Amino acid sequence: MKEIGVDAYRFSVAWSRIIPRGKASRGVNEEGIGYYNNLINGLVSKGIKPFVTLFHWDLPQTLQDEYEGFLDHQIIEDFKSYAEICFQRFGDRVKNWITINQPYTIPTRGYATGTDAPGRCSAWLNKNCYEGDSATEPYIVAHHVLLAHATVVNLYRQKYQLIQAGEIGITMITRWFLPYNNSDENLKAVERAKEFFHGWFMDPLTKGHYPLIMKQILKERLPRFTTIEALLVKGSYDFIGVNYYMTQFAKAVPPANPNKLSVMTDSQVDLSYVNEDGPISRCPFGDVYYRPRGILDVLEYFKTNYGNPKVYITENGKYVMIVEELF
Repeated sequence: MKEIGVDAYRFSVAWSRIIPRGKASRGVNEEGIGYYNNLINGLVSKGIKPFVTLFHWDLPQTLQDEYEGFLDHQIIEDFKSYAEICFQRFGDRVKNWITINQPYTIPTRGYATGTDAPGRCSAWLNKNCYEGDSATEPYIVAHHVLLAHATVVNLYRQKYQLIQAGEIGITMITRWFLPYNNSDENLKAVERAKEFFHGWFMDPLTKGHYPLIMKQILKERLPRFTTIEALLVKGSYDFIGVNYYMTQFAKAVPPANPNKLSVMTDSQVDLSYVNEDGPISRCPFGDVYYRPRGILDVLEYFKTNYGNPKVYITENGKYVMIVEELF
C-alpha cells in the first residue's frame, strides 16, 4: 500500500475477536486486541490512516442465541460496551471511526430475505428461514441499528473525541434510481425508492424521524423515536461513508398482498436494470449493469437533501469495467 501511494486503509474489527462471548463483562480476548494493535501500528508506521469499522455484520453468535441480536433493545448497550473497548485500546492511533457498515443491509438480507445471517424471514418467502416476519422485524432491527449507532457516537463525543482528536460516522449503501419511463406513476416510484432506500436511515440521522411516505405506507409497522431518541439520533455523525455499486430503473407496482408483506416490496416499486429502451448502461456484468454516473447523482442528492454532509467514498464497485463510459 505504501509503495502505490495509499494514504488510508479501511478495515473492520470483528466484535467476536475482541469479545468472544459478546458482552464486555465476560472478558476481552487480549490476543484479538494484539492482532489489531499490530495492524494499526503497521499502518501508522507507514503513514497510512486507519479507517476502522466497528460492525460489519459479524455479531457474536452468543448474543444471537441469547436474545436474537438486533431484534432486541439489549443490543444497544452491548454494542456500546464493545465500542468503548475499541476506543480505549485503539483510539490513540485511530482517528477515523465508522460505527456500522451498510445499516440497510442488516435488516433486509438478515431479516427480510433471510439470505444473510441470522437468516430470519417470513416462511412464505423463504422456507430456509428458521423463523421471522419480513413485514415487521426489518423495521425493528433498523430502529435498533440506528439507536446503537447513535449511542456509540454519543459515547465517543462525550468521553473520547476531545482527547483523541478523531471523528466518527456511519457508512451507507447507496443506489441511484431512474424512472422506468416518464409516466407520472413511475416518477413517483423513483421518489419512493429513494425514501425507502436512503431516507430510511438518512432522515433519522439528519431530521430525527423517518420519511413521511414510510409513515403513511407502513403505519404501525414502523417504530417511532421518542423525543430523547430523536435528539440522540439526529446529527449523530461527523461524516457519512458512501458505498455505491448500481443504478436501477424504478417502476410503480400495486401494493402487495396484505398477507404477504415485506420490507422488500413496501415501497411499491419494482427495480430492474433494463427498460423498454434497453439496459441502463453499457457496462454489463452478468445480469447487472453498472452506471458510473450514479455515484455523482447520489452525492448530489445527499448534498441537497441531507445538509451537505462530509462524505468519504468507502466503497465503489467494478470501476475497472466502466472506464469506457466515463470517457
